[in-house]
Amino acid sequence: MDANTPSDSLRLTDGLTDPRINRTKQHSLESIMLITLMAVICGAESWTQIELFGESKRKWFKTFLSLPNGIPSHDTFGRVFSLLDPQELENWFGKWTRHLNHVSGSQLIAIDGKTLRQSFDKASKKAVIHMISAWSETNHLVLGQLTTDAKSNEITAIPQLLRLLDIRDATITIDAMGCQKAIAQQIVSQGGDYVLQVKDNHRTLHDDIKLLFDEAFEHDFEDMAYAYHQTVEKGHGRIQTRQCWSTWDIDYFHAWSGLRSVVCVQRTFERVITGETGIERRYFISTLDGRDAAKMLGVVRGHWGIENKLHWSLDVAYREDQCRIRKGHGAENFSRMRRFSQNLLKNEKTLKVGIQSKRLQCGWNHDYLLKIVKGMI
Repeated sequence: MDANTPSDSLRLTDGLTDPRINRTKQHSLESIMLITLMAVICGAESWTQIELFGESKRKWFKTFLSLPNGIPSHDTFGRVFSLLDPQELENWFGKWTRHLNHVSGSQLIAIDGKTLRQSFDKASKKAVIHMISAWSETNHLVLGQLTTDAKSNEITAIPQLLRLLDIRDATITIDAMGCQKAIAQQIVSQGGDYVLQVKDNHRTLHDDIKLLFDEAFEHDFEDMAYAYHQTVEKGHGRIQTRQCWSTWDIDYFHAWSGLRSVVCVQRTFERVITGETGIERRYFISTLDGRDAAKMLGVVRGHWGIENKLHWSLDVAYREDQCRIRKGHGAENFSRMRRFSQNLLKNEKTLKVGIQSKRLQCGWNHDYLLKIVKGMI
């Protein structure tokens, strides 16, 4: 074995059940998983590309993998991942992610969904896959994910995802789809805090909070206990001002578990060249202390890290929306390999470049690729 190769690589499949019949196996599950993971890290987007990656590095792989029948074919990679139990793979994903997720103090966990746009299979009448992910804004890692058949089913998937996570002392942020009393209760019972956006899907709650702040603005917050914080940013040809008002004077909002504050965040922007302006207000409920408006605004802004740092990266660096893998559990399981690849790349801090450049470096430099993979060992 090469001295620079991952000697503990066979631990990679701990907790995974090989779905194949023993008499048909020509390649170990360990080899299939490790080659796939390394190929995805280096830019592979299909089973054919994973096979090409393996063949191009066959001599190197043989220094630390037993490959009596050579590199698996693209059909083998596709078949194995289409048959792997998604729940087992999620548990496997969670095990390695917990190994990477070192947090001192509390962390911010954003939960949001993303559709795998090319996963719809008309021939087999398979609906498009919608993935719900939990993103640690603190460490920039995906902590877990589950699949639903449609965006509307996020309400049922979010509680299942929360049960997979250790959220003690964490702050959970969810958009309006997850603003549900049962979800709020679950977060509190698991030892976490929440900041939930309120929109028209809770019309009465939304209107009550809006009326509360409208009257406060009209009377300059007279007779209301509140905290305020403002930030101003200039860049990309515009000036953005964000203002946050939070109040703990909320005795009549008692129906929500642990609720301690309600929040209004106003964003105002002005385009420098055209003079165009715009304003929007968003409302939130939270178990956090409303006396710290700066922290509250930071949490609200931090939620969008899942869009800007996870979903955007998956679309741009990994071209997830163009992936046409559809058979069996293939699309869902390949999605996990992309997210695990991103976790490993984010975990490596010595090379100060973006994800795309890190992936190129992995393809060019075996030592750096091994450094990335050894982050999980």
